[in-house]
Amino acid sequence: MTTFATGPVFWILAALAVAALVVFFERFMDLRRAHVDWQDFLKGVRNVLESGNEEEAIAICEDTPVPIANVTATAIRHRHGSPFALREAVDAQGRTEVGRLERRLASLSVIGQIAPLIGLFGTIMGFIKVMSIVSANEVVPRAELVAAAVNAMVVAAEGLAIAVPVAVMYAALRIRLNKIVSDMETAASEIVGYIVSLQEAESAPAQEAKQ
Repeated sequence: MTTFATGPVFWILAALAVAALVVFFERFMDLRRAHVDWQDFLKGVRNVLESGNEEEAIAICEDTPVPIANVTATAIRHRHGSPFALREAVDAQGRTEVGRLERRLASLSVIGQIAPLIGLFGTIMGFIKVMSIVSANEVVPRAELVAAAVNAMVVAAEGLAIAVPVAVMYAALRIRLNKIVSDMETAASEIVGYIVSLQEAESAPAQEAKQ
């Protein structure tokens, strides 16, 4: 019966697999919490703003710990500034939120890329060991050679076995992240447009009075 060796490369790959699982579940739960029905959320914020209560609108945003709420709160805080300053503030906050959502996500991509390479490295080192056994002994039992060759290939298989599910994990998180970012951009455009329209409505009487 062939037994598989558990050398340093094997344990390095095992550690990468555990790290990938930890990152995936942490990011999955965080992205799940970041999702919100932005249309209903903005509708409630607009209703409060129309009553002239900015502080309550900001409080609603602060009580909803999601990226869309943070972007909306930024827009409300800058509602008395110029449209350009308003958009700049919202864009800056949006970039900050995207950065928070993407944190540690790149590590999954890195693990998926390096796992097969580490496995290949282990296989090469394993076959070097096989060649050294052959060169050091005139007669080598077949079972010993087969066991050494199998052990050399196990780490390559382990690297691929890690890379494939990690690639799926990364793709799944990226799809969910892209949906949140898309909703956030749409919501940011709507709240900025709404606030700009409020500014225009507030400035219209003053302009008519001057005329």
